[in-house]
Amino acid sequence: MANIGIIGAGSWGTALAVLLCNNGHEVTMWSAVKAEVDMLKNDRQLASLPGVVLADNVLVTDDLESAMKDKDILVLAVASSYIRSTSSKMKQYIKDGQIIVNVAKGIEEDTLYTMSDIINSELPMANVAVLSGPSHAEEVGKGMPTTIVVGATTRETAEYVQKIFLSPVFRVYTSPDIHGIELGAALKNVIALAAGIADGLGYGDNTKAALITRGIAEITRLGKKMGCKAETFSGLSGIGDLIVTCASMHSRNRRAGILLGKGMPLDEVIKEVKMVVEGVYSAKAALKLANKYEVEMPIIEQVNNVLFNGVAPSEAVKMLMLREGRTENKALPWE
Repeated sequence: MANIGIIGAGSWGTALAVLLCNNGHEVTMWSAVKAEVDMLKNDRQLASLPGVVLADNVLVTDDLESAMKDKDILVLAVASSYIRSTSSKMKQYIKDGQIIVNVAKGIEEDTLYTMSDIINSELPMANVAVLSGPSHAEEVGKGMPTTIVVGATTRETAEYVQKIFLSPVFRVYTSPDIHGIELGAALKNVIALAAGIADGLGYGDNTKAALITRGIAEITRLGKKMGCKAETFSGLSGIGDLIVTCASMHSRNRRAGILLGKGMPLDEVIKEVKMVVEGVYSAKAALKLANKYEVEMPIIEQVNNVLFNGVAPSEAVKMLMLREGRTENKALPWE
């Protein structure tokens, strides 16, 4: 049995609290949002996650020190835009070698840091791992079978985290490619916006399949230039997470894309979805990375055009479709 602190009490943090409690671990949840703390203390569930109920022995607190003290693992489950500020708050309470499992997905726009880069910059004494894959909180919290991957700098850390999270309904694989896992996790949200836009325009399965297939090609091209392993993008945090995020109505990025495709302005979309749409925050960073590493990412480029440059979704699709003809895979030579 492990003693675990979950830093962040939104949907994903709550679902993981249920999973880890069911695995027999002691769990303490922390949130800086008083309404979340009160709701979880009083109702034992979030309004955004109906039917996912915390056991009575899961502690909920707004005291960060008590949530972090004497913990074997800290799960960092705040939204990506709060990773740096939350990590900074954690600095005064953290112990050397503390295992932190980050589950947020995103790229910091100004620095182009992944979430583990941010945590390491703020908490250099920590041992940072990442957990990612096709895993909607709504399903994990209800015990639906899910597979996921943990990335860490050492096999020992990865296998320890694997053991903590592994259950009959939650299968965990390990990988040394932390940045590849994070890149797939962040950029699939941008591709999911494109998939939702296509849905909002009334397009069908052909279009969705094209966006998923060419989207993973874009992500893989960039990842390889950044030193990540191509195999990662054919796995759970690559094509696996991309498929589920582009196809499911649990996906806030797809839902946001649908509204954009129907012509709703971005500020109204954010209000309508009522949750953090990570793809919006990662889109500019993704395009900056593409430019930095000189990688063609036309889907990412057109999502940025729709989000920030006033390009109509239908016009963005036309620009994608009418690009100069290419070979599908340059690694396959003609005889």
